[in-house]
Amino acid sequence: MDGVLSVPPLGPVVTDPDTDGEGTDAPEGADRSLDLERFQSLVQSVGRPVVTASEAARVLGWSHREAADALDALAAAGRAERADVDDDPTVWYTTDFAELADREHVVAFPDRREVVVEHPEQFTRAQLAQFAHLVDTGEDAYLYRIREEDVWHAPYDSLEDLLGTVRDVLGRRTPDLERWIESQWRRARKFALATRDDYTVLEAASADLLGNVALGKLEEGEHYRARIDDTTLWVTEGAEGAVKRALYEAGYPVSDERDLESGDPLELELLPELRDYQRDWVDRFGERGAGVFVGPPGSGKTVAALAAMAEVGGETLVLVPSRELAGQWVEELLTHTSLTREQIGEYHGGEKEIRPVTVATYRTAGMDRHRHLFDNREWGLIVYDECHHIPARIHRRSADLQAKHRLGLSATPIRESDDEQEIFTLIGPPIGTDWAALFDAGFVAEPEVEIRYVPWETEMARNEYASADGHERRQVAATNPAKLAEIQRLLERHAGQKTLLFVDWLDQGRAYAEALELPFVSGETRHAERSRLFESFRAGERETLLISRVGDEGIDLPDAEVAIIASGLGGSRRQGSQRAGRTMRPVGRALVYILATRGTVEEEFVRQQTRHLAGKGVRVIETEAESDQAPSSSSR
Repeated sequence: MDGVLSVPPLGPVVTDPDTDGEGTDAPEGADRSLDLERFQSLVQSVGRPVVTASEAARVLGWSHREAADALDALAAAGRAERADVDDDPTVWYTTDFAELADREHVVAFPDRREVVVEHPEQFTRAQLAQFAHLVDTGEDAYLYRIREEDVWHAPYDSLEDLLGTVRDVLGRRTPDLERWIESQWRRARKFALATRDDYTVLEAASADLLGNVALGKLEEGEHYRARIDDTTLWVTEGAEGAVKRALYEAGYPVSDERDLESGDPLELELLPELRDYQRDWVDRFGERGAGVFVGPPGSGKTVAALAAMAEVGGETLVLVPSRELAGQWVEELLTHTSLTREQIGEYHGGEKEIRPVTVATYRTAGMDRHRHLFDNREWGLIVYDECHHIPARIHRRSADLQAKHRLGLSATPIRESDDEQEIFTLIGPPIGTDWAALFDAGFVAEPEVEIRYVPWETEMARNEYASADGHERRQVAATNPAKLAEIQRLLERHAGQKTLLFVDWLDQGRAYAEALELPFVSGETRHAERSRLFESFRAGERETLLISRVGDEGIDLPDAEVAIIASGLGGSRRQGSQRAGRTMRPVGRALVYILATRGTVEEEFVRQQTRHLAGKGVRVIETEAESDQAPSSSSR
C-alpha cells in the first residue's frame, strides 16, 4: 500500500470525515451499484488514483452509506481494493492500479492560466502546442502556461476554432479563461500596417488606442512622419520593423497588411513532390503572405520553402547565419528547382554576387556598406533561415528588410533570453506540424535520447569542482575527465555506425581529438578544411566526426546514426534540440547520448536542454554511465 498512496494527487486531497453523513433517499428502482467501468470513471472525476466514500457520494449524488456499500461490494467481487489509512478515511482503488495510474489526466488552473497533464498523449501535446507554452516536465507530468503571445500567434482563422481546441484539451468550458483568451485574440487585432498610395500607414482600431498607446510608444520622425487623422499615422519609410517592435513590447502585436512590391517576376519549377504536411505549410503561408515554418530537422522545411518561392514567383533573398549554409542553399536550389547557376548569387565574405535569387549571411546584409544593395532591389520573398537568430543585435537590422512575402525557417524558434516573440513580430506567425505527428506518421524518425550520468574520475576532480565558482564550475563539470572513458565505450558499442561527437569547449575538443585520433571541426578550422571534413562524413568515408558548436544548426550531415553530446554550454534548450536534431531523418531511429557529471549543476542543465525535446514528443530517459543496466525509472 505504501507505493500506492505515495502517488501525488493532481489536486487537493479531500479527506472528509468517514461518517455516515446524510444523503438523499434513493428513488425506487435507482441503481446504487458500481461496476469497474463506472468506478474508473469515478476515479477520473475525482482526479486522483484513490477514492473515499465521501468523494464517491459527492460525485454520484448518493448518500455516504450507499457509496460505501457499493465500494465494498466492488471490493468483495475482486474488482477493487480497500485500505484503512492512519489519520485518513478508508480509500478504494482499482486492482489494476498501474494501468489506471498511467492514464492521461488533464487538470486546468484557469486563474493561473496553467495546465498540468499527467502521462500526456502525443495528440494532447500537439493540441496544447497550438495555444500554450511548455514550462516544465517532471517524471510523469508536463506543466503548460498560456501566455499572451501564445494566443496572439495561435494558428487559427477564428476565435471559435481556437476555443474549440482549448475545450477539447481541457474537457470542459472555463468561462474566465475563455474570456481572457478572447480579450487577447482581439488585442492582437487593434493595430495594422497598411499601404496608402506609395507610403505606409499605421491604423488603430480607435482614437484612444492611437493617442494613448501608439503616440506614447512611438517617436515622431524616428517612427512616424505625421498624424493623418484620429486613428492613422504616416509611418517613416524604413521604420516599419521598429514600429512593430515598439508596439509589440507595449503588448499590441501589429498585423502587417501592406501591399508591398512583389518583386521582379521569377519563374521556377519545384522538382520533388511535396508531402501532405509540407503542402499544408505552403498553403497556409500563401493565405497569410508571411510566417515561420516550424518543424524538426529532417522534416523538409527547405523544400517547403522552395515550394513557397515557386508559389510567390518573385525574386528572392535568402538570409542564413553562415557561409556553410549559404553553400548548402545553392546546392538545394540547383538540385530541387529548375533554376540555373547563373540565376543564383551568393553574398558573404567569400562571394559577392546579387542575382534573381541571392543567398546572403545575416551579418553581411545588415552591414551599412552592403545594406543599400539589398534595399535597392525589390524582393518578392525574403527567406530567413535559422530565424531564431533574428532577435540578436547583430542580425536584427537584416530583419528590417521588407518584402511582400516573408518566410522564416526554424526547428526551434526559442531563445534563452525569452525574446523569441520578436521572430514572429518581424517575420510572421508560426506555421508548422507538431513533431509528434511527424514521428507517428513515419515522416521523421524519432531519436532515442538518453541522459547518462558520469561519476567523477578522481576525488581530486571532485574537489576541483567544489572549489570552483560560477562559469568555471560549469566548465569543470562539463570537461570531467571521466567522460572520455564513457565516450570510448559508446564508440566501441556503436562501431560501424556514423557518429557525431559534440563538445563546447575548445580545449576539451583538442584533448579528445588527440586521445581518439579524430579531426576536430571548430570555428578555428579553415572553411575549406571544414567543408572537406563535412563532405567526407556525408559520403561515408569518415565514420566519426568530432565537432564544436559550428555543427549545431543548419549543417546538413545526413544519415548520422548516433550523437554523443559530451558538453553543452549553459543548458540551452535550443542547442539540445538542434544537436539531437542532427540525427532526425526519414528512416532509421537514431540514438542520442547526453553526458552529464553526476551531482553537479550540469544535471539541471541537461534537463533544460531536453525539456524542449520532451515537449515535442521525444521520449527522454535517464541512466548511469559505466553500467549495462536497463534505464532507470526516472524517465520523462
